[in-house]
Amino acid sequence: MLGVTLVAGGAVVLIDPFTAPEAIDLIRKHSITVVAGVPVMFDAFSAADSQLGESLGSVRLAVSGAATLSAKSSAAFTQRYGVTIHEGYGLTEASPIVTSTASGGAARIGSIGPSVPGVEVRLVGPDGTDVSAGDPGEIWVRGPNVFAGYWGDPEATQRVLTDGWLHTGDVAVSDEDGYLSLVDRLKDLIIVSGFNVYPAEVEDVLRTHASVVDCAVAAIPDERTGEAVGAWVVLEKGERVDLDSLRRHVGSRLARYKIPSKFTFVDELPRSEAGKLLRRALTL
Repeated sequence: MLGVTLVAGGAVVLIDPFTAPEAIDLIRKHSITVVAGVPVMFDAFSAADSQLGESLGSVRLAVSGAATLSAKSSAAFTQRYGVTIHEGYGLTEASPIVTSTASGGAARIGSIGPSVPGVEVRLVGPDGTDVSAGDPGEIWVRGPNVFAGYWGDPEATQRVLTDGWLHTGDVAVSDEDGYLSLVDRLKDLIIVSGFNVYPAEVEDVLRTHASVVDCAVAAIPDERTGEAVGAWVVLEKGERVDLDSLRRHVGSRLARYKIPSKFTFVDELPRSEAGKLLRRALTL
């Protein structure tokens, strides 16, 4: 975003560290028109003190990336500020933008949009062929934005590039209009008795529980099934919830093998400075 803005002749305002009150003040002070952030930042905007008001009058475009934005987070921000959040997808090896709902013209909650102009995207199955609409597949990208390779590491380059197509390691599904919805990272896939469980699908359901603020799902070892689903949950301040309530909530929407077998309640989830969830830092 920094490079795109500078090329377009715009000015960039950076905040370090980010706080919603300071960001709101700077948006109004500098009449900022585009706000780019990660989901936890938009959650902070929505939770900001009501005395800070409900207007970001100069903002024409809000863009979220780096992690999946929940429907609850998107709706809360739009309801308070009247601004729709567009989502996108990208990675460093693709310079970095690959898809965006802003490119398609209309935001769709839960979608990362179609590919941006000049960039080709395929969803590829384990057999190397393109999957049908609605079926999950790995995102492959080709275009002038794709990197030439990893410096000094031809073996790593060969693993991720095939005839100019970049294998991202991310899984998505596509609708008939070419809008993608991110499913998860291939490496984060949980295999329960041979059945695939993508953490994001369980997280999306858990976040719809009235008492849940945030959550993360990852594989945990299980003697019977090989792997099982573990969930780390952040509750609303002062809330208490019994485990059966959470299990019933997930079970009402997902298959039985996708219900977490263990819940761990935490005050916050481990995240990088960019707001990305650090699954490797989750501990039982």
